[in-house]
Amino acid sequence: MSEPTGDVRTLVEHIAKLLVDAPDEVLVYQVEEGGETVIELEVAPADMGKAIGKHGRTVRALRSLVNAAGFRLNKRFELEILE
Repeated sequence: MSEPTGDVRTLVEHIAKLLVDAPDEVLVYQVEEGGETVIELEVAPADMGKAIGKHGRTVRALRSLVNAAGFRLNKRFELEILE
């Protein structure tokens, strides 16, 4: 079995580009804060609703994926959507 690469930022970017209408405007930043890594997702203003989803379901699912990847890599990640 292959080792995980640990590039959670790329995972979030790939999924976000599939969700929105303007994939060229998706920007993902990775910031180290203390003991955790913050993944910041920025999308076009028109795509903000698609990134968040109805009642926040989409962003909750993305956060679950990020947390699962972090658990597998023994790291702590947090996902934030920038306005």
